[in-house]
Amino acid sequence: MKAARAVLEFLKGAGVKHIFGIPAGSVNAIFDELTEIPEITPIVTKHEGAASYMAAAYAKYTNQLSVCVGCSGPGGTNLVTGAANAMREHLPVLFLTGAVPVNTIGLNASQELDAEPIFRPVTKYSTRVDQSKDLLKEIVKAVEIAVSGVPGPVHIAMPIDIQHEEVELQTIPVPPKRKPIVPKLEIIKEAAAQLVKRKNGYILAGQGVRNSVDQLLELAEILQWPVMVTPQAKGYVRENHPLFAGVFGFAGHESASQLINEGDGQALLIVGSSLGETATNNYNGNITKNRFTVQMDFDETVFNRKYKIDIPVLGDINLSLAFLIEELRELGIHKSSMEIVKKNKEITGDKNEYNTKNVLLNLQKFMPASTRYTVDIGEFMSYVIQYMKVLDSDSYNINVHFGAMGSGIGSAIGSKLAEPERPVVCITGDGCFFMHGMEILTAKEYNLPILFVVMNNARLGMVYHGHALQFQRTHPSFEQEGINIAAMAAAMNIPSYRVNELADLKEDVIQSLMEGNGPAVLEIALVDNNIPPMGDRVKFLSSFGK
Repeated sequence: MKAARAVLEFLKGAGVKHIFGIPAGSVNAIFDELTEIPEITPIVTKHEGAASYMAAAYAKYTNQLSVCVGCSGPGGTNLVTGAANAMREHLPVLFLTGAVPVNTIGLNASQELDAEPIFRPVTKYSTRVDQSKDLLKEIVKAVEIAVSGVPGPVHIAMPIDIQHEEVELQTIPVPPKRKPIVPKLEIIKEAAAQLVKRKNGYILAGQGVRNSVDQLLELAEILQWPVMVTPQAKGYVRENHPLFAGVFGFAGHESASQLINEGDGQALLIVGSSLGETATNNYNGNITKNRFTVQMDFDETVFNRKYKIDIPVLGDINLSLAFLIEELRELGIHKSSMEIVKKNKEITGDKNEYNTKNVLLNLQKFMPASTRYTVDIGEFMSYVIQYMKVLDSDSYNINVHFGAMGSGIGSAIGSKLAEPERPVVCITGDGCFFMHGMEILTAKEYNLPILFVVMNNARLGMVYHGHALQFQRTHPSFEQEGINIAAMAAAMNIPSYRVNELADLKEDVIQSLMEGNGPAVLEIALVDNNIPPMGDRVKFLSSFGK
């Protein structure tokens, strides 16, 4: 069989159902062989960058390997941003790029580029395979690296002639399985003993708790400690949990900031957060000040980066939490009646004003509680973090970590393919839409019912407000000609509706957009000059040059 076919048979055995990307000459063997493998559906996108975000979200919500393909040269470079994004989110994505024939390497062939060193800083493993007999072996190795330890993306460059060459019929290897990282019991015991010594404390949870929320809440209920989440982890803890104290970090809640800055908590348990800039409100020193700090993570590189950690606990989050719960029980600490933690004060304002906050809250009123919101990068993102409610589990995908504009659009498609029964709403902006908005056609071609909400203020809103805060002026180029995005969607035979005032946002309009068997666009034509609720980010931006 062809080397390309052997690769696809292995991926089929690994449970791969979709391959995201764009066909081209240097990967034509892959797409040709897919015609004979109905178990794998190619998702042909409009841009490789969007394909990479789809693949990342698909890996995230299926908890398994995802695959993304791009041609040699520009196709490969278009995937690099998505690889960096997957690296930040610890998502196992196999990036396959074409390459020019082996005998033309270095001869300035069409679309020639040595992609291996380009992908190396943003993947766990990157290589080019120059012999057909090694292709499957390298794919297996890369997949094992992708799913093992701290999961992450990997990259293989495949010269076109290597893909087409015949290889000896061989047994397709069994897909590798990830071995859990088991925390050391003596460290768990020490952490438990130290935590119970402290009168009270707090829990700060990051995106690493995604598959361990039940254990996290059980631990919080045993300790009776308030739980805060980072912006990236919004959606994991429901709004109505008595111990939920809100979001801490970028665009976070005052209730959480008060606990960190003014609270008397003597201990802090950090679970699944690398304590980056957006998770810490620009590296707020009060987080660990005068507090005994325990940090749980499966990535040992996050310990003692910026903050001194008294006890780092290396291990899979679900195991570390389960072991700690058991140890606390051994020490005689059990659940008791929960006190309700002080919540963030609801800032009501004028509920009839046509502004971003009211639009988002009204939108959520008309959506099922189980809706997952994939949120793009823009000023609207801070309003989502600050004001939108968490009504169901795992209900937000906010790419505040790497912050790639347009990633929310691809993430919506990847999420819908991973969990077809779950309603998906993408909240994006005109700037993001003009980068990757044509992927609404991809959603249409694959009959994916996703509502794309486009906040259209005819400017780069986050940049506009950032410059206004920092320099007290903005460059005229930030303002753009207003484009009717609903009309653009209609021209593609995609249902759409344009909102010009708050009264236009009605339940029957939303329901009609959601009833089809494909995507719909809800355009919000709104220029909101209120300063977005970015928290300490406002002070941070305003401080430069002073």
